[in-house]
Amino acid sequence: MRNRLLWFLLLGLGLSAIIVLARQGQGNIGSLTTDEFGSLAAKIAFLVFLGGSILVLFRESFAQALQAALLWVVVALLLVAGYTYRFELRDISERILAEVVPGRAATRGRVVEIARGRGGEFSVSAQVNGSRVAMALDTGASAVVLTHDAAKSAGLPLEVLAYNVNVDTANGRTRAAAVTLDRVGIGGIVERSVPALIAQPGQLKISLLGMSFLNRLESWEVRGEKLIMRGYP
Repeated sequence: MRNRLLWFLLLGLGLSAIIVLARQGQGNIGSLTTDEFGSLAAKIAFLVFLGGSILVLFRESFAQALQAALLWVVVALLLVAGYTYRFELRDISERILAEVVPGRAATRGRVVEIARGRGGEFSVSAQVNGSRVAMALDTGASAVVLTHDAAKSAGLPLEVLAYNVNVDTANGRTRAAAVTLDRVGIGGIVERSVPALIAQPGQLKISLLGMSFLNRLESWEVRGEKLIMRGYP
C-alpha cells in the first residue's frame, strides 16, 4: 500500500512538473498562474510526505500518529503566525528591551524612544563610527563630547589631536579637541559628519550627547519618562 502511494505521488509530481514547464510563460492553469500551480503542487507533496512519514513511524498506534500530526500542525501555524507578524513582534520586543535595558532605543521608522533611567537621567547607547558608546543626554552641551577612551574605541587619531578648545564643565574650565565624527547612530537615526569634542584623559566619566547631534533632528522632546527623537525622512 505504501509503495503504491509513493508511486502515485511521484506520478502526480511528475505530471505537475510537466504541466508547469509546458505552460511556462503561457498564462494560467485554470484559475492559477503557473507559479501558483507549482507552489501548490510542492505544498501538497510536502504535506503528503509528512503525513506518510508520521503514519509509518506510528503505524502501530493511530492515536499516537494523530497526536503527532496535530502537534506538527500547531507548530506550523505558530511559525506561519510568527513570520506573518514578524515586524510587529520585533517592535514589541524592542519596546520591552527599551524599558528594561538602560539606554536601549526603541525604533519605529525614524522615531526613537529612550526610557528615563532609575537615577532620572537619560542614558543613550550610541554607535560612533561603528563602535558602541554609552552617552548621557546633556542639553547644556553645545556638542557631542566623547571621553578619551570612547574616542579611542571609535578609531579617532588621538595622537594628532590638539586640545585647544576652551570648555566649561561642572569641575571648572578645561580644554578639549575638536573633531568631526563620520557617523553617529542612535536606534534607526543616523547622522553623518557630526561636530564633536574629545575630552582630555580623566576629564570626563561618560560621553555626552549634546546639541550638535540633537540640532540635526527634525524634532526631539522629553515627554514624561521618555526621550523622543525624530529624524528627517
